[in-house]
Amino acid sequence: MGLRLLLLLLLGIFTVVFMNEDIRGPKSKWLRFCHDCDFYDGFKCRGPKKRCWKFNLSLKSNKSCTTDHYYYNDPITGRYLYRYTKLSCNPCEEGMFQVYHDLLRETFCCTDKHMCNTGHDILEKSALFGEDKEHTIHDDVLP
Repeated sequence: MGLRLLLLLLLGIFTVVFMNEDIRGPKSKWLRFCHDCDFYDGFKCRGPKKRCWKFNLSLKSNKSCTTDHYYYNDPITGRYLYRYTKLSCNPCEEGMFQVYHDLLRETFCCTDKHMCNTGHDILEKSALFGEDKEHTIHDDVLP
């Protein structure tokens, strides 16, 4: 009987802590919610856009949401051009890292609020002139 009561108590605590924050009201101070998308083209997610969470511990690298911008090297111009962005809850370490000889990853960490890794912090976007900011040149291309 005592074991069942303990399991019911733990189930209740688990339900309250891990409920959807929109239902619960105020944001949880023990959890950090972030966007999760494997291929974000700078304007919208080109796949399932999910939410992820992590414990909001006192470690600086653990409290952050991660935004990874990937650039490829154009051999003609010799410049690194924006390719895509990855949003995640992975532990974050800011900086630039060369993944392959022609692929560069730039990582941003945000710790100021929930869902702060929107991917809109990139300056090298190619929006169509006269269109709304959510429309890209890639929207006309079929998948």
